[in-house]
Amino acid sequence: MSITVRRIAVLATAAALAASAAACSSSKSSGSKPASQGTNTGAAALAGEASVTIRIPDPGNSGALALGKKDGSLAAALAKAGAKVEWTGSAGAFAPAAQELDANQLDVAEGSITSAIAALAQKPGFKLFAAVAPDKTGEGILVKDNSGINSIADLAGKKVVVWHGGSSEYLLLKALAKNNVPVASVERVYLQPNQSAAVLHSGQVEAWATWATFSISERANAGEHFLATGGDIGSQNYAVWAVRNDFATQHPAVVKAFYDYLHEAEAKQAQNPEPYLNVFHTSGPDAVSGKEKDLTIENYKTGSPTSQITDADLVNFKEVAQFFADQKVTPGVVDVAPSVLDVTKLAGS
Repeated sequence: MSITVRRIAVLATAAALAASAAACSSSKSSGSKPASQGTNTGAAALAGEASVTIRIPDPGNSGALALGKKDGSLAAALAKAGAKVEWTGSAGAFAPAAQELDANQLDVAEGSITSAIAALAQKPGFKLFAAVAPDKTGEGILVKDNSGINSIADLAGKKVVVWHGGSSEYLLLKALAKNNVPVASVERVYLQPNQSAAVLHSGQVEAWATWATFSISERANAGEHFLATGGDIGSQNYAVWAVRNDFATQHPAVVKAFYDYLHEAEAKQAQNPEPYLNVFHTSGPDAVSGKEKDLTIENYKTGSPTSQITDADLVNFKEVAQFFADQKVTPGVVDVAPSVLDVTKLAGS
């Protein structure tokens, strides 16, 4: 496969493919299974009588939402706010999720602040109501163990695969800027995340900027390591939760109940990760074992729970937006603040 990349053509291709992207900007899930898998017990019957349905991407086999789906605790929490869950599709890239929010096909979704900024540069149909502190250990720039690339400066003259306009491109550009490496000296190869591993394995590119959903498996199984992590480069790449505008207006108490559940469950997950792994099954492509399981546990332990968006977070969001504008990823500086909800002031708080 030729990987000579013409930016305009690839951007057009990325837009066309966005709806089928299988990547995740989030580090919370190791994979996904059909929404019909697993059962909601206990409060599920009560939730079934609720008048409001909240549509959430299926959480897969790991993480707080996966466990909440299996044991019925999420259904119970939402039932108190008069709502029930409909698992829709699977957790993936924020670009198609933003389109689904806009099209009234989804009510909440998680992505990175970098992907959210790219989406907010358009005419968004969502607002941000929660954030997760940047992942210092699970995202970064991967290289092969035997690559001979030992520093960010060594990327000059090399090809690095990235996903346009989100975490991946941000991590690369941030690393180059921090190490005073000219952006033009590194060729960005734009591919979907689920296409990127094979290209790195084949040697057609020398590095891959990615996040925990992909990096953990690569580091565990593919003979790769981080040239630099998010922590090394001072990443401000928060994960964020978005809610469809009309849903937030009509059902603020449901949004608050969902937020409260996430915040409390993810705090427990960080303290004791084991129950949040392999929730539905212990084998298969989205199950973890061995080194991959160890790295996932480490990532959960060092992670922060979903929390309200603070004034300090907004300052960091503004800096990310300015960085993306400076790097010509967005046509100008995106003002994130008008698209942020204070979750503590929603009904039910």
